[in-house]
Amino acid sequence: MASPEPQQIGVVGGGIRGSMFAAAVRQNPAARLEAVCEPDPTRRERIASDLDVATFGDLASMIDSTPELTALIIATPDFAHREVALAGIAAGLDLMIEKPLATTRPDARAIVAAAQAAGTKIMVGFENRWNPRFAEVRRQLAAHPAPVVNQVINLNDTRYVPTRMLSWAARSSPGWFLMPHSLDLAMWLSGATPISVFARGRRGALAAAGVDTWDALTASFTMSDDSLLVLNSQWVLPETTPAVFDFRYEIHTEAASYHFDISHDSVTRYDASGASWLQFGVTEHQGRLRGIPIDMVDDFIASLGGSPLDLPDGPHGELITTAIEAVHDAAESGTPQAIAPTRSTLPTL
Repeated sequence: MASPEPQQIGVVGGGIRGSMFAAAVRQNPAARLEAVCEPDPTRRERIASDLDVATFGDLASMIDSTPELTALIIATPDFAHREVALAGIAAGLDLMIEKPLATTRPDARAIVAAAQAAGTKIMVGFENRWNPRFAEVRRQLAAHPAPVVNQVINLNDTRYVPTRMLSWAARSSPGWFLMPHSLDLAMWLSGATPISVFARGRRGALAAAGVDTWDALTASFTMSDDSLLVLNSQWVLPETTPAVFDFRYEIHTEAASYHFDISHDSVTRYDASGASWLQFGVTEHQGRLRGIPIDMVDDFIASLGGSPLDLPDGPHGELITTAIEAVHDAAESGTPQAIAPTRSTLPTL
C-alpha cells in the first residue's frame, strides 16, 4: 500500500516558537515544510539557511506562491492571530494556532465562525496537554472519579519576558500570555468549564520600565462543577530566578490531592557564576528535536492525516479567550464577571 501524501505545511511567524514549530514539521516524515512567513529580513535569512526552506515577508505572497499548502501553523504575536487565521481559512487551509486563539472575544468569534462556515479544522496550541505528568494525573482522575474541590495554579515569568524577550509585551499581559495555559490545563484535568470570575491586578513596575501592562493578575473562578479555581500570573519575578518561569499547580478532589512543581523539573548547574537551571522543554537527541511542543506538532500533523485524536479545537479556544477577557474586565472594574458560553462547533480534528 502506498504511503499517504505528506501534509504540506507553512508556518507564519519566525520567532522562538515559529522557528521551533518549523523545525518540528521539517523532521516529521508525514509532513513537508513548504514555507515560512516572517516580516523581519534577518530572521527570514536565518530560517532559510537553517531549515533550507522558502521564506516570505508577507502571508499573501506565501499563499499565492505555494498553492500546494494544506495547513498553516500560526505563531504570530498573541494579538495578531485574526488576520492570519482568516486568510488561511479563506485559502482552504487547516490551522494550528499558538495559544491563545485571540486576545479579544470578537477576534476569537470571527476565527471560529469563519472556520465553521468553511469546514476548516483548528487546533489551539495548549501544550500542557502533552506533558506526560499531567496526562497521567488526568488518567488517574478519570479512573477514580471524585468531586474536585479546588485548583490553584501559579504560572509566572521573570521580567526578562516582558522587557526583553517580547517586543510586543505592552499589547499583552501576564493574563494573556500565561493564564490561557493554566485555564486550559484546569479544564482538561477537571472536565469543568468557567462560569464566573473575580480578579485583582497590580500595575506599576513594568509601566515604569516602559512596558504599559499589568505586573500581576490574580483570578478566582467559579467552575461548572461547583469547584473553585485560582490562577496567579505575574511578569515581574527577578531575573536572578534560576528559570525564566515559575510553574506550580495543585488539584484537590474529595479523594486525593496532587502537587506539581514543573519549574523545578530541571538539572541544577553550579559554577563560578553561581547556580543555574538547565531546562529541558525541547532537546536534541540523535539529530532530532524531542519534547512536549514537538509532540504537539506531531499530533497536529497526525490529525490532518485522519488520526482521531482528542485535541483542543476552535470553540474551546474561543471559550478560553472569553474567560481571560473576563479576567481583565474584572480586574479593571473591580466587579465579578459572568463568562458567557461559546456556541460554535467545528469538525472534530
